[in-house]
Amino acid sequence: MPSQSLSSLLSTSAIDLNPYETLYKHFHAHPELSLQEAETASKAASHLESLNAGYEIHTSIGGHGLAGVLRNGTGKTILLRADMDALPVQEDTGLEYASKVTMRDNDDLVKPVMHACGHDMHVTALLAAAERLAEMKGSWSGTLIVLFQPNEERAGGAQAMVDDGLYSKVPVPDIVLGQHIIAMRAGSVLSRLGNILSEADSFKITLFGRGGHGSMPHRTVDPVVMAASVVMKLQTIVSREVSPDQFAVLTVGSLQAGQTENIIADQAVVRVNVRTQDHEVRNQVLAAIRRVVKGECEASGATKEPLIEETTKFPLSVNDVAVSKSVHRSFEGFFGDRFNSNTACWTASEDYSILGSSQGKPCCFWFFGGVDEKIWDEAKEKGRLDEDIPVNHSPFFAPVIQPTLKTGVDTLCIAALTFLTH
Repeated sequence: MPSQSLSSLLSTSAIDLNPYETLYKHFHAHPELSLQEAETASKAASHLESLNAGYEIHTSIGGHGLAGVLRNGTGKTILLRADMDALPVQEDTGLEYASKVTMRDNDDLVKPVMHACGHDMHVTALLAAAERLAEMKGSWSGTLIVLFQPNEERAGGAQAMVDDGLYSKVPVPDIVLGQHIIAMRAGSVLSRLGNILSEADSFKITLFGRGGHGSMPHRTVDPVVMAASVVMKLQTIVSREVSPDQFAVLTVGSLQAGQTENIIADQAVVRVNVRTQDHEVRNQVLAAIRRVVKGECEASGATKEPLIEETTKFPLSVNDVAVSKSVHRSFEGFFGDRFNSNTACWTASEDYSILGSSQGKPCCFWFFGGVDEKIWDEAKEKGRLDEDIPVNHSPFFAPVIQPTLKTGVDTLCIAALTFLTH
């Protein structure tokens, strides 16, 4: 469908977003950790059913996964995806609808929970798009799938839905489309051809020492010192082993050892996250991690070999060129200079592409901004974007509801309608 026709069509088919602003606040105030998204999924399913639009609703796919199918004649099958899970973060936004939720995580530890990555906005935008596209059925034909995915943050939700027979319940899509809110100026939309999101690998590394009294370190093998050596040496992998013209990020996000100051623990746990955008670089970095960890443990006199366990793995997300060119033309026609079609490949990671790649189907992904325009413009003018604009996963991450929500709904509708022809 030509972008001019799309713009005209969408301008005359708006829905009332006030109820969705209220729904967004509900989701924000009631976040749920990965693998525990029961109430979010139930709320989304109830809302889809309340539309009375003819959606076939399938629940409990791969955990709490949900899919709605709207069949509307012949044409392509388009899948729109949103993720539902929240993060173990103590919210510090000061919003009147801020989360006060705590939950037990998979390690049975009580954690504060926050929608610090904006998945509440993703769910709300997709529900609104589902209503809007249903009301526009006379203007398109084909099959629409709206999919609400659990467990994105732990990289397991998309694969779990596929493994649980997703495509025996809903049609295999011709195209998979997804989006993510980011800390950019509200109303802006960004995408690119080719690589759009990095590959990611995470590890739990257990180092083994010999515990004892804090006053007698010579009778022990201190895993804290061992871990400190490992952490410092790991930092040299990217800076001294990866070519400067290649991309890699290695982050030690957690180091845990001991319970009090006068006891030397018998083990330490280091959690490492790696981001790459090239398979050869990935293999190089992962091999270096194993070499460094084993070498430092041997040098420290570890009592046994370190245990290196992979905890999550995200695929490299690649925007299909032909599909993305079509989406980009539609975005350019609707958003004008608010759309950037050549953003850098982002260092963050996603698992949504498994919904397409597992079936050999193309994907397209984009970002939309959620920072109040005035706040963004002031921070940019002062040269303080890094200091003043909280990013995803920050306890201060608080997207402005509008025009963020409207933009997220528009992008989903425009992208779907690009391929759903009358």
